[in-house]
Formats: sequence, structure tokens, C-alpha cells
Amino acid sequence: MRVISAALAILVASLGLAAAAFAQSEIIVAVAGPMTGKEATFGAQFLAGASAAVADINAKGGVLGTQLKLLTGDDQCDPKQARAVAEQLSAAGAVLVAGHFCSSSSIPASSVYNEQGVIQISPGSTNPDYTDKRPGPYSFRVCGRDDQQGGVAGAYLAKEFKDKKIAILNDKTAYGQGLADQTKKAMNAAGKQEMFFEAITPGEKDYTAVVSRLKQNGIDVVFLGGYHTEAGLIIRQMRAQGMKTVLVGGDALVSSELGTIAGDDVEGTMMTFSPDPRRNPAAKDVVAALEKKGINPEGYVVYAYAAVQAWAQAAEKAHSTEGAKVEEALDSNEFHTALGKFRFDAQGDPNLPPYVFYRWGKKSYEQIQ
Repeated sequence: MRVISAALAILVASLGLAAAAFAQSEIIVAVAGPMTGKEATFGAQFLAGASAAVADINAKGGVLGTQLKLLTGDDQCDPKQARAVAEQLSAAGAVLVAGHFCSSSSIPASSVYNEQGVIQISPGSTNPDYTDKRPGPYSFRVCGRDDQQGGVAGAYLAKEFKDKKIAILNDKTAYGQGLADQTKKAMNAAGKQEMFFEAITPGEKDYTAVVSRLKQNGIDVVFLGGYHTEAGLIIRQMRAQGMKTVLVGGDALVSSELGTIAGDDVEGTMMTFSPDPRRNPAAKDVVAALEKKGINPEGYVVYAYAAVQAWAQAAEKAHSTEGAKVEEALDSNEFHTALGKFRFDAQGDPNLPPYVFYRWGKKSYEQIQ
């Protein structure tokens, strides 16, 4: 009986080790954002960057000697859907979520991730509340903030268009309204007042009423806190009414899809975004590899890549993928990524370069300062 018991003990132990080995055969990470819907262009950017990062990390041996497996969550930039995606990815065992894109999605999702001890690093959520009011220490971002972006936009508008009539529009989302508010605040502080500040309804096809108001008031420049879809339609409808009004927006216009929607009318459109990551020497190899695959590394592609990189380096520093240990490593180390070297501050924001301006030509956009 003792021999049998010993044999059973050995068998149970070996099965336990096998189960543990199986459990550690891969590390689950995820990317979340609008994979479908009208903002799907940004979900595609996230997925391209995160997929490339996972492939490159796995090619070098993975994290802590274990290969990564990438899951995808589609929130369609809907707050309720974002929370459901967060619950699904947490239940699936994800230890990192590179996401979400829309601030209105990242903010509710962050509650779930912090409850479950999952590291969330957003490549593109810029509303200050995402980190200022984070529900716990597990939420980070590798992009800038709308108080920074709005500050740059407002100061630029006040200086470069001081003798022009300016109107400010917003789409009532956490991102769009927040950016418009911050831009207005900075512009007013610089001594320039807008002709009017008005909300639009996102998702509509006809903005004739607001365009007509812009025309009636002789607006020279309109700042839009909102996304590329609405921006493209407003540009086309302004030109249809014979208007030369310049549309200025934020980082949600950083998509070649804006040019597709607005056509040649996009020329002259301006927007704020971080310094072009495609020009960053730290991203040279990543950009070249993506372009070789036929992927345009625009917008938030490199940001998603860097989010996965930062987490992987933190996990190696922590010698663990456990949320609490990785969070401590994220708080206390500098990371060498495709965005360059940076640290996270106490709120989870990176100390990366400030925003700059871009201008569209007929086919593409270029950084102008």
C-alpha cells in the first residue's frame, strides 16, 4: 500500500507539474479598440502595431522565456461594449491590454482592469481623466493628453489666426468635447475669443445646418474636437458651399482615411499630433519592417507597438507577469521603445515630447513644426 501511495503521489505531482507547464506555455496579452465601426481605422492601427510587437518579441524568445499569444477585443468605441470587452479579456487571462482608443471606452474599461489586476496601457486615449481619475494603479498610456494637445492648439490658433474669425465645434464625446474645451481655454488665455462654441452630433451624414452657420458668420477657421469621419464630411460640405474655411483638429484626424472621405478638399486641413513616430530614429527598424509588409505605420501604429514593448520590459524587470509586480516595474523604470526612451509619472503618463502641428496636402499629411 505504501508503494502504491508513493506511486500515486509521484503521479499526482507529475500531473501537477505538467498542468503548471501547460499553463505557462504561453502568456496571454491583448489589444482592444474599435476593430469595427466608424473608427475602425484606429483599431486597425492598434492591431498592426501590437501584432508586430508580439511577433518581434516572440522571435527573440518571448517574455521570461515564454511566447506571447495576442487576443483582440472590439469595443466599437462604445463605453458599454468596452466594459464587456474588458471583462472578457480579463476572464481569458490577459495580463496586458494595449487599449482602448476612445477615451470614453478606456475610462470605463479601466475600472475592470484595475479590479482584476490587469495592466492597461492605452496607445491613444488622450482625455486627462483617464489617468487623473484612474480607479487604481494599473492604468497607463504612451500617448499625450488633451490638456497638452489643447494647449498647443489654442496657442497656435491665437497666434497664427489672430485676425481671423474662429469657431469651435465638438462631438460631445469624452475625447472631442474634452479637446475642444482645452483648446478654447488655451486660446482664450492667449487673448483670442471664438465667434461661437457649438456641439455636433457624431455619426450624421449631413452637417449642412452647422456649415451654413459657419458661412453666415464668415468663419475663417473652425476647430473640431472630434473624429476624422465627421471632419471629412464637414470639409466636403464647406467646399460644396464655396467656403475656404480651414478645418483644424486633433490626433483623431491622423488617418489616411480622412483623405479618402474628403478627397482633394482635404488640402490645407491641419491637426495636432505628437512628433511623427515614423521620423523617430528609435522606430526606424520597426517602421521599415512594417512598410515591407505593406503596412502604413501612421497614427497610433507605433504607439501600440511601444505599449507592448514597455509592458514586456517591465515584466522582465519584475521577473513576473503578475499585475502588481509589473505595475511596480512600470512605475520605477525607464523604457527603451520605438517611441524613444521614457518613464511613466505617478499618474501613469509618459514623459514624451509635446504635440506639434501637421498640414494635409491633397494626398497625405506632413509635420510642419
